[in-house]
Amino acid sequence: MIVGVPKETAAGERRVALVPDAVKPLKAKGIELLVQAGAGEAAGFANEAYVQAGATLEADVSALFARADVIAKVQGPRAVAGAAHEADALRAGQTLIGALRPLDQPELAARLAQRRVTAFALELMPRTTRAQAMDILSSMATIAGYHAVLLAASSLPKIFPLLVTAAGTVSPARVLVIGAGVAGLQAIATARRLGGVVEAYDTRPVVKEQVQSLGAKFVELALESSDAQDAGGYARAQSEEFYARQRELLGERVRASDVVITTAQVPGARAPLLVDEAAVRGMRLGSVIVDLAAEGGGNCALTRAGEVVIAHGVTILGPLNLPSAHALHASQLYSRNLQNFLVHLAPEGKLVLDLSDELTRGPLLTHEGEVMHEGVRARLAKD
Repeated sequence: MIVGVPKETAAGERRVALVPDAVKPLKAKGIELLVQAGAGEAAGFANEAYVQAGATLEADVSALFARADVIAKVQGPRAVAGAAHEADALRAGQTLIGALRPLDQPELAARLAQRRVTAFALELMPRTTRAQAMDILSSMATIAGYHAVLLAASSLPKIFPLLVTAAGTVSPARVLVIGAGVAGLQAIATARRLGGVVEAYDTRPVVKEQVQSLGAKFVELALESSDAQDAGGYARAQSEEFYARQRELLGERVRASDVVITTAQVPGARAPLLVDEAAVRGMRLGSVIVDLAAEGGGNCALTRAGEVVIAHGVTILGPLNLPSAHALHASQLYSRNLQNFLVHLAPEGKLVLDLSDELTRGPLLTHEGEVMHEGVRARLAKD
């Protein structure tokens, strides 16, 4: 089986789907890698590294698509300026694996089904113990949570740690992390390593011990949220009345903070609004908000995706695709997840689709001309 790794075409995307370290383990399973020349350079992986590991280089991306049985990507196919849509290069029976954003871009699923491509959206991987080694959401959220704190630290007009100097004592920065999933926990850990005084809030009481284990205070609000966590371990969307009361109670903690990092997202829906303008207005001048939910509409009322907003003396950052900022390590983590999934699908070098296996059926987006994921089908019917 040949797996093709094309260069990513999304603006600003520096990651690569498979790194040179994946070549030998995959080859041992009968899986050959065909890599587009230059595909790994932006992430720090030279062509020579792939060749030395045993991969084959292909300069022509069209030839790569034609020869490969499986196409491995970071981001999904897209329209490329001056060329056809990447999905049109895929042929019937070919397999595509990547982060395809199926609930946000269901039209891509319809296009892939029409071309009779077997597509796996790795974001749909079930949250089970067996699937942990293939969980790209956790891997990429780890990078995003780390980088969010770096952005905050570089924008804040004060330093994070407590310092006692001959010129006087410098008080530590106060950091509030909203959402204690993987990104939030990594943000907590990073802010603590920088010396910040950190507290965190989450609707799921079950994460309290995890927050405290990292040296942060867990903020508890007088809110009823018995169904705060879904079967997959993610925070469940709540009612607008719940969010309104939450904003009111969180406002006090937001106003007391120098840095607020928000991470709350709901797949396929607008991110919940957690920080309103009144809370921002009450923050100290120079305070910083880093909104990791910017692409989904933002947790802060004043967030603009991909932009830096200055409002009421507060800097509000709406960063996009933070994992790409640390492309080498992000690629290594993504590659290991993808490598594990490829071995699961083709343990002896040939694709075997066991649809009774949740690790195969869960991320299966399209197959034999059909959109397989119920949620994506519902979105397409609605649109």
